[in-house]
Amino acid sequence: MFAEVVESAGFGQIIPPMFEDLGVFLRLGEATDIVTKEMYDFEDKGGRRVALRPEMTAGVVRAFVQHRPLLPWKAWYAGPNFRYEKAQQGRYRQFDQVGVEVLGVDDPHLDAEVISLAWDFYGRLGLRQVRLVVNSLGEPQDRSRYVDALRVYFSQDLAALSPESRQTLERNPLRVLDSKREQDAPLVAAAPVISDFYSADAAEHFARVLAGLDHLAIPYEVRPSLVRGLDYYRKTTFEFIGAALESSQNAVGGGGRYDGLVEDLGGPSTPGIGFALGVDRTLLECDAEGVFGAPANPVSVFVVDVTGGAEALTLTHDLRAAGIASDRAYEGRSMKSQMKAADRSGATFAIIIGGDELASGAVTVRPLAGQVGDDRTQSTIPRTELIPMLKRVLPS
Repeated sequence: MFAEVVESAGFGQIIPPMFEDLGVFLRLGEATDIVTKEMYDFEDKGGRRVALRPEMTAGVVRAFVQHRPLLPWKAWYAGPNFRYEKAQQGRYRQFDQVGVEVLGVDDPHLDAEVISLAWDFYGRLGLRQVRLVVNSLGEPQDRSRYVDALRVYFSQDLAALSPESRQTLERNPLRVLDSKREQDAPLVAAAPVISDFYSADAAEHFARVLAGLDHLAIPYEVRPSLVRGLDYYRKTTFEFIGAALESSQNAVGGGGRYDGLVEDLGGPSTPGIGFALGVDRTLLECDAEGVFGAPANPVSVFVVDVTGGAEALTLTHDLRAAGIASDRAYEGRSMKSQMKAADRSGATFAIIIGGDELASGAVTVRPLAGQVGDDRTQSTIPRTELIPMLKRVLPS
């Protein structure tokens, strides 16, 4: 479904490598937790320092710098990333993402369009409680002045900050705004806001992004404390919040503009914007909202064979060849044991082959409890009639 949404907007798939030269990811910002704490890096047999990818934007931009495709370049991706961090619900050391990147366009309408692709994807999944929050980090000079102001502001009351945020303040004052700790909440709430530091161009860019979202009828909340987790963002930043998730890890996706990252990786000055959506958290949000029904039973028929197992081998093969999902027990188990396995399988029918059935070329068809009402009436039919009968009674 994600591919359908983004390919309809002209995106082509790229498959970034699972690991890159460490230097590619160090460009994400050495004050970023992903770089300082969470990245899996190691030395390969050639003595090179490499890292498992903690995110995909840097790898996609590195590929752009290396191959220089025509602009604008629209790429989408899917796959796992890796971060060494404390595992908890919604935060895993290996996690999957889907996302897009657009390089070569600095147009506020593109920002709105990129956001709309993620919004449309969540809508097509059936999610109705995902909320969009947006902000702008302005131009690099705006951000620099804002960081200085935050450093002064938080330093005036260090004792009120949590020990973790005091450490963060030394590395990157901007990231203190990310704190979810109750101790930090009052100071964070009263902190200076980035909009007071925008240049005229940055303010106009953000206003046009918001106007674009208004034109698309996409609801949003402007959240001045939204800074995202990577240092390469500037101007537009955004995040999608799964409101149905009870965990504190309720951001199901996000992204923003990263003009300047191409230059950091050795390429020409090239604007860029993209997003990444967490597959794991999106699925948790789907479960929380109940957008998917109960999964279908994996098999329709369970074959119970108490004549040695060869008949079950043949019959399950024939059933699968006819398009009927089927399973069986192994190791010559007893009738009782095999019937318990049949009940656990979720199958609609048990097909029983005993000595009498084998001798007469027949099978016994027994409806299983909970699958076809309370009717447990079984019948014995010629084996040649089994597949036509199942095709008549099983859902197509």
